[in-house]
This record gives sequence, C-alpha cells and structure tokens, in this order.
Amino acid sequence: MSVRTRFPPSPTGALHIGAVRTALFNYLFARHHGGALVLRIEDTDRERSTPESTATILDGLRWLGLEWDEGPFFQSQRTELYRAQADRLLEGGRAYRCWCTAEELEAKRDAAIKAGGRVGYDRTCREGRTPPGDESSFVVRFKAPLDGETVVDDKVKGRIVFQNAELDDLVLLRSDGTPTYNFCVVVDDVDMRITDVIRGDDHVANTPRQVLLYQALDAPLPRFAHLPMIHGPDKTKLSKRHGATSILAYRDQGYLPDALVNYLARLGWSHGDQELFSRSELVEKFSLESVGTSPAIFNPEKLAWVNFQYLKATPPETLARLVGPFLVQAGLPVPTDQAWLGSALATLRERAKTLAELAEAARFYISDTIEMTAQAQAQLRAEIAPAFDELVDRLERLERWEPATIEAAFHATIERHAIGLGKLAQPVRAAVTGSTASPGIYEVLDVLGRDRTIARLRAARAHFPSVATPSAP
Repeated sequence: MSVRTRFPPSPTGALHIGAVRTALFNYLFARHHGGALVLRIEDTDRERSTPESTATILDGLRWLGLEWDEGPFFQSQRTELYRAQADRLLEGGRAYRCWCTAEELEAKRDAAIKAGGRVGYDRTCREGRTPPGDESSFVVRFKAPLDGETVVDDKVKGRIVFQNAELDDLVLLRSDGTPTYNFCVVVDDVDMRITDVIRGDDHVANTPRQVLLYQALDAPLPRFAHLPMIHGPDKTKLSKRHGATSILAYRDQGYLPDALVNYLARLGWSHGDQELFSRSELVEKFSLESVGTSPAIFNPEKLAWVNFQYLKATPPETLARLVGPFLVQAGLPVPTDQAWLGSALATLRERAKTLAELAEAARFYISDTIEMTAQAQAQLRAEIAPAFDELVDRLERLERWEPATIEAAFHATIERHAIGLGKLAQPVRAAVTGSTASPGIYEVLDVLGRDRTIARLRAARAHFPSVATPSAP
C-alpha cells in the first residue's frame, strides 16, 4: 500500500508553529515516499470551531506551499459514518450502552478519590444494566480489555508498552449522538486508509486507546511516529511569548515561506550539519529515522538568520514583487519601474532580515523627503564644503552615470583636496540617505540616478555651517 499521511487541525484558532511543523513533516514524509497527504478539519467542537479559523488554516498552508492531495474533509459532515461504526461495535459486543448520569459519575469519582482508588469509570453498565428511566439517554462506551498490554512500536520514540488495566472504557458517542475525538480519529484514519500517523508526542496517551479501536474495527494499524514538542529558548513549552503566533503573522512580518519551511524542518530533524535546504532537498532527504527524541528549541534569532540567507539568494525581480505590500505598509508608494526597484533592493539585501525591514531600508531610494539623523547632520562640516562642492560639479558633468565613473569623480576630488575617501563619502552618504550607514556609495548614487543625486546634494549643501571669518584686530 502506498504511503498516506494526514494533517488534522482543529479550527478553533490560528495555525501555530507546532501545528505547522507537524503538517510539514507529514508533507515531507508523503512526498519522499511518493504518497499522499490528506487534509482533515477536525471541527467536532461546535462551540469553538469557526469558518474564520478554517480559512486561516487553509491560507497558512497555501502560503507555505504545503499542498495537500485530498480534502479538506470536515468531521462535522461525517457524523453518520461515526454512528454507523459505533452501531457495528455495539452489535459485535465490542461496545455497550451506558446509562449512568452525570451525577452518578461525579459521585463515583468522588468516592474513588476518597478511597484512594483508581479514578475512572467503574464499568457499571459494561455487562448489561436495566435502563434506569429514560432508555434513550445513554452514551456508547468502548469495551476495553481488562488485562494484557498494548504495544506501540513508535518510529521516533521506540517501543512503548501500555498496561490495559490502566485504560478506561472511553466514550465513543455522547448522549446527544455526537462522536468523541478518539473515536472520530480512528474511524477517519481507517476510512481514509492512513498508513502513517505523524503527530506531536502530546498525543502519546491517546495512542493505546486508538490502537484498541483499530483492532476492534478489524482494521490494519498505521505506523505511529510521535514528534518531540517544541520549546522556547527557556526550555519551557512554546507559547505566544516565545513567538508561537499565527503562522500568517510571520508572513505579515516579511518572512519568506521557503525560509520558514527550512527552519521548521530543522526543528527536531537533521541531515548532518547542513542548515539550508531547498524544498526538493527536504523531500529527498527527509526520514523519520533522523528525527530527534528531545524537544526542539524555537530560536527567533536563528529563524531570522535563515530568512536573511533566503533574502540574499532571492532574485531582484522577485524581491521587487514581494516587497510591494511592505512598501505600502510603510507608507511608501510602489514604484512602477519594477526593474529599477529590483536594482535598488539588490543593494540592500545584506542589510535586512525580513521583507518589512527591506521595505524600510529602501525608504531613501523611494522618497525624496530625506530626514537626517543627528549623526548624519554632524557629517556636514564646514571644512569639507569645498571638496563637496567640487564633487557635485564633477558628478553633474559626467558623460556616463555608472559606478565606475562615479568612483572616478570621487577619487579625482579627494586627490585634489588631499583627504581620505571617508571624509567625503560620509557627508555625501548623509546628504542622499539621511544616515551614516548605507550600501556602497557608488552603487547608491548609481541607483538614485544623476538628477535625484544632484538635487539631494545641493539641498544638503544649505545645511553646512558657515566658516567663521576672523575678527578685525
């Protein structure tokens, strides 16, 4: 049978880092084996499930390029299937009706706690009980084995043994006929022919109950692989304070989807010392044998570094297309000349870790309103004014406007005035960018163009202090 994995999010909120890592590992495993990924929306929690959350999940997966092959299937639309399978277990003597009321169950629980015994359903209705009153008000419980062991050969955690005596007769259908989580999961996995269940190890406790349900349904067991949880840098469970925000928040902050996929793949999985992988490399090299058993540590700084590497490798024309929404977000117009924008962004790629930072860094290229920092203003010194004026004249007379000719104008000027390049380059940088740090000054002026460069230099000239004249003796 070909490999079939599934990703089954609950639409009760945003799609977070941990869930995306699970989706990614299922995706990579399926693609590596030439199999299929099934998307299943587990929306049986009617009070908390929303269409908005479903849309957010689908948008997040699409943005990351984690394409599914079948679905999305919605558990809320499959209730009849669950009821039919519950009836089948009832008829086969593998499940039973339980008429115990909520009050009775609470009393049993309190008594067990006081006696120091096992807290769980005492199986009052397991071997048959005359319905007390309303015969239509019951739940359907699974008739779990009372002894023996349930063994799971986990592909990540290894052999796990559970004592059946510690398991309870879990509820399959509630009194209103709605199915419970563990039952839905197994019925769906059987119906969808899932061969490999890859999920977080917070589901380990559910696994023995689900294994017993597979067996009761006479269905083949899938292979189980439980991934270690993701922790924050402080080694505690990942939460919003660590960056466990909606995956779409990373999109809105200017992270690239391939960079995020690369980073998440390395959270708990490795291939030697390699850090950066193309999508095809991840598919080719991924295996469950290389998944670690210790919790993975989410490091925002490492994610930013990975994104920086991807930004540097992105072609200028692609950057121009991607940065547009972030220019708008920064209050800047999107240039119609995309080729020019690409050339401008190409000079800035080494200075930004996200698309949002790249858009802000491009402000001086796009807007002619230059606001100088105090440090930049300090570069406009009276003693450099003669060399500055001569450079402006030389630049204005250049026959060709390109980095080489611009550099030649700088060198001719500094030689004539016997000054270092920095003495002249810094006030020019301050005049055209408003800052003391920028890409190479020749490349900056080349991108700005002759007219805009000269206009900015002449405007800045008015901000040079005057040289004080000596007073008469």
